Order: sequence, then structure tokens, then C-alpha cells
Amino acid sequence: MRPLHIALAVLIAAVWGVNFVVIEVGLGHFPPLLFSALRFLAAALPAVFLVGRPAVAWKWIIGVGLALGVGKFGLLFIGMDQGMPAGLSSLVLQAQAVFTALFAALALSERPGRVRVVGMAIALAGIGVAAVDEGADGPMLAFVLVVAAAACWGVSNVLTRRAAPPDALGFMVWVSTVPVLPLLALSLLFEGWDRDMAALAALDWTGVAIILFIAWVSTVFGFGAWGHLLRHHPASSVAPFTLLVPVFGMSSAALFLGEPISPLRWCAAALLVGGVALTSLPGGRRGPTNLPPPPAVPPLDRRPAPGAKRRPRRHQVLLGNALSPTGDGSGDSPAAVIVR
Repeated sequence: MRPLHIALAVLIAAVWGVNFVVIEVGLGHFPPLLFSALRFLAAALPAVFLVGRPAVAWKWIIGVGLALGVGKFGLLFIGMDQGMPAGLSSLVLQAQAVFTALFAALALSERPGRVRVVGMAIALAGIGVAAVDEGADGPMLAFVLVVAAAACWGVSNVLTRRAAPPDALGFMVWVSTVPVLPLLALSLLFEGWDRDMAALAALDWTGVAIILFIAWVSTVFGFGAWGHLLRHHPASSVAPFTLLVPVFGMSSAALFLGEPISPLRWCAAALLVGGVALTSLPGGRRGPTNLPPPPAVPPLDRRPAPGAKRRPRRHQVLLGNALSPTGDGSGDSPAAVIVR
């Protein structure tokens, strides 16, 4: 990778890490479900009018929108509102790579290799150590909610892989339209009309800046720039930079929020990040397929006819994978793209 692209990848990881601190501050202005709804509303408008019609079936947009928007972000915001520290949240959410590999094995018959199995075991051990650390002086329910958010993220990654959108940024914009109404309905049901109206009535420029940062800087810029990197470099070169997210998340939470980082938490971070790194390595085996083998074609027959235009090979970028040019995604990382 060129130095400029390396700097861009580090910048994206920093934005996604600091985003957890911004969420923590935003929860002081909004109830969690209303906050999540406003985040997706700001991400969808006016971008939905600029990206064109969705290129995949609505069932995938709705499925990913519910799993990612209502499931992942709803549970994450509630968990942090219930006391889960921002830095620890940025770390525990990396377990999504483990859940993605597990769900892909169940739903897509992608059998993980031995290295990935070892990586998943190490990452799960890291979650256990983090649970012990959080259980010592924090609410365990909040920890469980964030782990559940990581699981929902894994579901959305598998659904996105099945959808195989040709335009990842446009797909994400359309996905952002789905959770707005469900989150607003859940907010009115569980958080109450009075609490929501009080938060909106007290909206100031700080609250607006928080929503715009989460929606436009973290999502639109971060996701768009990440897709740009994946169009120019293999996923195996880009994906490891996501391991910097909890580093920036924990350090920025300690710097701006004064969150302590205990030795046990450092141990959990080493186990979880190391396990995710192994889980993200290529080498998974795809399950059997009923498709017949492709016909043998002599190399000379694959050359274009004189005067014919060569069709460029298109890389399909996914939220949870960077597919190979053939579109089968074999051997790619299950955590190539992280959406924050």
C-alpha cells in the first residue's frame, strides 16, 4: 500500500475508534433508541436521493437494516447507556468477526480452517476475560447487550454477503433507511413520548454535531473511504487496520472520558485482537456445491476477438467481505469491512 493509503486506513480506524467516545457523549443528550434512529435518519438523508435505486432485492436491504440498525446499533447504544464503557465497547464489538465466521459456517457452509478455529477460541477467551473485568465493577447486563450487538453484526455481515451488492456505499445508504421507523417506534414504546420530546426540545448545536459526526464522518466518510481502499488493494492488506479500532477506542476513552484501563482489560484486549487477527486470515474452506464444474476452455479461446472491448474485472465490495473478482469470495476475510 502507498503511504497515503496507509495514512487513510489509519485515519479511518481512528475515526471509528473515537466514534465510541462521541456515542458516549451523545447518550447524555438523547435516549439510546432515539439517538440511534436520528443517526440513521441523518445517514440516509439526503444521500438516498443521490445514490440511485438499490441494486439488490429489498429483502436483503430490509434484513441487513434490521440486523445492523435495530439489532447491532440499538443494543450497542442501550448497552452503553446502561453503563458499558466506551473503550471496552470498542473492544468487545470486534467479536463480530468470530460471530461472522460461525454464522457463515452455519448458513453458507463455509467451514473455517484450523487457524480460524484457534483464532475464534482465543477471541472468545478474550471476551471471557473482559467479562470478568467488567463484572468486577460494572453492570454485566450492559456487557451482554454489547456482545449481543456483535452477534447481530455478524448476522448482518452474512446477509450482506448473500446480497452481494455491487455498490457498497449505495447499499449502506439504503440500509440506513430501514431502521429509522422501527427504532422510533421502539423509542416511543420503551423510552416514552415525554422523554423523546424533551430530548428534541433541548437539542443544541452540540447534539447536532454529535449526530452529524456519527452519521457523516463515521459512516459516510469512513465507509466510502474504506470502500475506496478495497477497490485498490486486496482485503488481506486492508482488513488488518480494523484491529487499530479498539486501540484508538480505548485510548481516546481514557484520554477524553477518563476511563481506566486495568491490567486485566489489557489482557482481554491482547486475546481478543489476536484472536480476531487469526480469524480474519484467509484459508477458510467453502462447503460443497451442486454447481457443475466449468468447462475446460483452451487459453487461446479466452482471448477477445479482434476489435472487441475487454470488460474490466469488477471487484464487489461488501460490508462484511471483499469478494474476489469472480464473485465467489472464497478464502477472503470475514471481517474485511467494519461499519461504524
